[in-house]
Amino acid sequence: MTIASILGAIVIGAVIGVLGRLLLPGRQPIGWILTIVVGIVAALIGTAIAQSVGVATTDGIDWIELLLQVVLAVIGVGAVAALRGRTRV
Repeated sequence: MTIASILGAIVIGAVIGVLGRLLLPGRQPIGWILTIVVGIVAALIGTAIAQSVGVATTDGIDWIELLLQVVLAVIGVGAVAALRGRTRV
């Protein structure tokens, strides 16, 4: 794993996390760092799922994989926001 791949994962995770947060209606009581972490995790899990079901990797944008990642980010941001919302008094 190189520095470029780590930075790429952070950037892609940030974009996926922000897209997930923007698509989730309402206000989420989580910070941007946690949104980026959720996005990175969603990107990794989405890629693993896409590869396991046979989605082909192309030279361009893999739309099915991207859609999986964003849906997982929406679910992840919602879950983290719900957990954070319950712990606050």
